[in-house]
Amino acid sequence: MQSRGAGPSPPRAFLPRPAPVAACLQASQLGWAGLDGENIGNCPFCQRLFMVLWLKGVKFNVTTVDMTRKPEELKDLAPGTNPPFLLFNKELKTDFIKIEEFLEQTLGPPMYPHLSPKYKESFDVGSDIFAKFSAYIKNPRKEANINFEKALLREFQRLDVYLNTPLPEEIDQDSVEDITVSKRKFLDGDHLTLADCNLLPKLHIIKIAAKKYRDFEIPADMTGVWRYLNNAYACDEFSHTCPADEEIEHTYASVARKMT
Repeated sequence: MQSRGAGPSPPRAFLPRPAPVAACLQASQLGWAGLDGENIGNCPFCQRLFMVLWLKGVKFNVTTVDMTRKPEELKDLAPGTNPPFLLFNKELKTDFIKIEEFLEQTLGPPMYPHLSPKYKESFDVGSDIFAKFSAYIKNPRKEANINFEKALLREFQRLDVYLNTPLPEEIDQDSVEDITVSKRKFLDGDHLTLADCNLLPKLHIIKIAAKKYRDFEIPADMTGVWRYLNNAYACDEFSHTCPADEEIEHTYASVARKMT
């Protein structure tokens, strides 16, 4: 069991993790746990909501539950439904997007910070990268691999360009120096936002699984992407909610198609 953040407890919520076990947060969240039945398993949606709660400064606990034998509490609460879901004032929310929206609307200033990004592009820029990765990792045809890899690299290049392009607030109209490369830490500035909570868990999965099963690495010359990742790994809200590499590798062992 782990505690995160501080402040009053939020509504009761349940989150998933795609390995046979799940985790219960004192929000109270249930999600799929890892191979050992205790640690965090691999689920970007689960990590996304963990990050939101941590960034909000909400106190929460994680308890693992074996999802191969669903607890009676889950069966009674949401029969036929898998996490993530959230229960608040007897109202059940089963869509993780709606859960995130609920947390952003309910846990707001002055007690909790807003996490919505300032720029729409911060949400849009990485929207296709995970789909391109999924197609790449599932492709079994060796002759087609280069095209799938190029498609993934194009999405990384798009992300890199965005991260290296200065945001409007970085440009001082009165300065004699032209800022040509952004120095910001994250997608929308120097603070993590909902856009980062969405994209970073996916980038972590890509980084681990693509290396393991396709010997793919994010090019070193994509300085914007690497600056972004290095800054993210330095943040507890991200690094401490990441599943172990072995969890990701196990998840994709049956997904990554052997090329012939």
